[in-house]
Amino acid sequence: MALRIATAGSVDDGKSTLIGRLLHDSKTVFEDQLRAVERASKRYGDGTTNLALLTDGLRAEREQGITIDVAYRYFATPQRTFVVADTPGHAQYTRNMVTGASVSDVVIVLVDVRVGPTEQTWRHLFIASLLGIRQIVLAVNKIDLVDYDDATYNAVVAQVLDHAQRLPYPVDVVAIPVSALNGDNVVDRGDNTAWYSGDSLLGHLEGVEVDQRHDQGARLPVQWIIRPHGQEFHDYRGVAGRLTGGSLAVGDEVVVLPSGERTRVSAIDRGGEAVDLALPTQSISVQLEDDVDVGRGDVLVSASAASRPVVASEFEADVCWMTDRALEPNSRWALKHTTRSTRAIVTDIVARYDVETADTLPADRLVLNDLGRVRIATMSPLVVDPYESERQCGSAILVDESSGATVGALMIRNTGA
Repeated sequence: MALRIATAGSVDDGKSTLIGRLLHDSKTVFEDQLRAVERASKRYGDGTTNLALLTDGLRAEREQGITIDVAYRYFATPQRTFVVADTPGHAQYTRNMVTGASVSDVVIVLVDVRVGPTEQTWRHLFIASLLGIRQIVLAVNKIDLVDYDDATYNAVVAQVLDHAQRLPYPVDVVAIPVSALNGDNVVDRGDNTAWYSGDSLLGHLEGVEVDQRHDQGARLPVQWIIRPHGQEFHDYRGVAGRLTGGSLAVGDEVVVLPSGERTRVSAIDRGGEAVDLALPTQSISVQLEDDVDVGRGDVLVSASAASRPVVASEFEADVCWMTDRALEPNSRWALKHTTRSTRAIVTDIVARYDVETADTLPADRLVLNDLGRVRIATMSPLVVDPYESERQCGSAILVDESSGATVGALMIRNTGA
């Protein structure tokens, strides 16, 4: 299974250089790419090959030496395939970090060993915790600039581990001393850190087990009802969607939510071929034994699932606010949840999170890049899971109806059911 990784940390902590080093030393950079980076290094730098340019592709990023947008890179080793999202370090690009990390299994948080943890370190750890990412790699970078001193490294690690205990949702932190510039402990173990007994960064990532706790049973948000008009498939009626969790097999009993009607799966099609079993993330078309009322926005749930989603029109959610317009009580927005769209009112601002202390503070509004807790009421009922148990049915976005822009990322927590 591919491992999805997001990098995070403050500006100049070396995120892009680390990913560039990882790609270069794992021999996954094509010769033409490396030549292009060498030419760009001469144009924007001091003539040495700047591996950060393997991920910083925008002209503004190369000129300023910072990451602005999320850059995705793919590479593979004999043991595993990886998808890496190199996210920005500036606080003003918090929404970009949320976007990159929202689909990740692991977050690599970089810290400059000379500087130690910063406000952005705490912010990115907090976001990873909210997003339910339990696997955190603390890459203590630029260890070469302190002469590979283990005491300086241990002091940084102790601060982060202490802070991690205060995060709202548990995380597992693994610390690794690295030099992204020189390659120490990135792909191969470095001779300069004899006091470190753990794996290199790549070695650790190859052994990470993908968190399966979101698998609460089959969830099939309905995208479309397929009814061909030709005579060949005159009686065909397929319920199409992407299976977000669990597996679904021919003969399984399913419940249609929110209506609660029960039926069984009589056939499954995938890519135009009949199959007996569908697995998570696969796009499928399901035929049902009974002619039940089902349409876009409904969810098919396995009747034997360990837990069933809740049908709710009111709930609490954690939110990352992504626009200059402040979020205030009684504001109205469009809301998109799986395949259902509806209108919603933010009835109350419950709290704002202080990312540096992990404290919950009273608030009457949230502004750009704030993280907080809100109460929401929707015009039509949604089929929701708590985010910590099922990501897909536990997440939603708020949209500005006038501009169509996404303004808030939601992680549903309490439904009151």
